Amino acid sequence: MPDKRYSSIEMIKRLVSFDTTSTASNLALINFVADYLAALGIDSHLIHDESGEKANLYATIGPRDVPGIVLSGHTDVVPVDGQAWDTDPFEVVEKENRLYGRGTSDMKSFIAIALAMAPDFATRDLKTPVHFALSFDEEVGCLGAPLMIRKMDQLGAKPRAVIVGEPTQMSVVNAHKGVYSFITTVKGLERHSSETHRGVNAIAYGAELVNFLTTVGEEMRDQQSDPESGFDPPFTTVHVGTMQGGTAQNIVPLNCIFSWEYRLMPGEDASDIRNRFQAHVERVVLPKMHAVDETTAIETEVRAVVPGLVPEDGSAAEALVLALARKNSTEVVAYGTEAGQFQEAGNQAVICGPGSIAQAHKPNEYIDLGEVRACEIFMRRLLDEVCAA
Repeated sequence: MPDKRYSSIEMIKRLVSFDTTSTASNLALINFVADYLAALGIDSHLIHDESGEKANLYATIGPRDVPGIVLSGHTDVVPVDGQAWDTDPFEVVEKENRLYGRGTSDMKSFIAIALAMAPDFATRDLKTPVHFALSFDEEVGCLGAPLMIRKMDQLGAKPRAVIVGEPTQMSVVNAHKGVYSFITTVKGLERHSSETHRGVNAIAYGAELVNFLTTVGEEMRDQQSDPESGFDPPFTTVHVGTMQGGTAQNIVPLNCIFSWEYRLMPGEDASDIRNRFQAHVERVVLPKMHAVDETTAIETEVRAVVPGLVPEDGSAAEALVLALARKNSTEVVAYGTEAGQFQEAGNQAVICGPGSIAQAHKPNEYIDLGEVRACEIFMRRLLDEVCAA
């Protein structure tokens, strides 16, 4: 057994103490979890990224030859830079029945509560295995989960259900939008600003492309809204997040770079907006740039692809999680998760976890202690479920 058995709150405090901002390594947290599970006699598979500085962790408790229950969560958190925190974001502060700290809601509390239950899972006679699936770099495009999903496939039995513990206030979510994000670079031609006719203004053409994306977003809002979907907003959204370019007021800008995304309603064609954008580039914008100089260019690279979670009403996974959460109906969310990646690989996935997405990514992020207790009850019901014949 581990040197110390952690309560849920103690484990939350321990995990939050690791600064796993996506720009940093998560290995200290992963190694802590691996050592903790090893003390319970549980082996962990670590799946590293190319740099070796980040890793997923996949571990199994119970039999390995039957479909199990995957408890999935990401270990990375968003930055705290520039945010006005009242306390150290990497040291949990308990006050007014809340736990404050980065990741308390999104989403280290789910992982911590599951890990705090690991000794109980390890000492009971499980008929159905429980798998811990902890990923890296979810916050920057769900980059780690695909590597882990491939490893899971190599290891054997298909899961009976994947429970992704993103903050839903313990509601059961069976659908979310897909997230497709890109970086577009416009290469123009520099000239003195008194000779704009001899230059190619990268910012101006970048702005033209941004305007095109804005128009596409308005079209989605006005023509493809589905009020019955349950989503808020009930349509695919198009968003430009950052834009940089130029060197001086009196120089025609050589470069412009902007990042953009669309959040796609489930079931819609994932390539449609990307193809429309590229067609506009090639048919409308590039010809105007090339009329001045053929070396000018527009290049778009894919930053992240997070497939949507398509509802599978009545699936075994949905029925299981509804029963464990004591809920009668499912909900949908607008944000993306790794659940869509698990589903795309052929797994039944649902989302259910403690905390509120309204607290995610904000300064003074917190989780209510009532949410912690509700998740503990959920995990104890899961323990009874996997011990049943």
